[in-house]
Amino acid sequence: MTEVVAALIWDRGRFLICQRPAHKARGMLWEFVGGKVEPGETREEALIRECREELAITLSVGAVYMDVIHAYPDLTVHLTLFSASIADGVPQKLEHNDIRWITPAEIPAYVFCPADEEILTKITRDFA
Repeated sequence: MTEVVAALIWDRGRFLICQRPAHKARGMLWEFVGGKVEPGETREEALIRECREELAITLSVGAVYMDVIHAYPDLTVHLTLFSASIADGVPQKLEHNDIRWITPAEIPAYVFCPADEEILTKITRDFA
């Protein structure tokens, strides 16, 4: 099982989503920013590091919003999604194909990674 963390970052009623690069697994699908937890890291430390590497932002990590376990053909992930806010910086596309701020009502217009589907249902229920 691979431990993965991601951030649910809100700004004025919209949340941040990122489009995976074409050359990576699940390329061009949308996801929440984040990544794998490295040995010796806490989940919060991993999320802060990933956001710095991928978006050039410093994150303030809050409580766990939701966690899911999803089996892909190539790996099984335990995904922990944290509520978070940007403490410093403006998101930049350092690794992703694209980044967007969307409302819960706009979720159906995007094709997300399968591990995110359950989370998106909860966001729609909680915030729509």
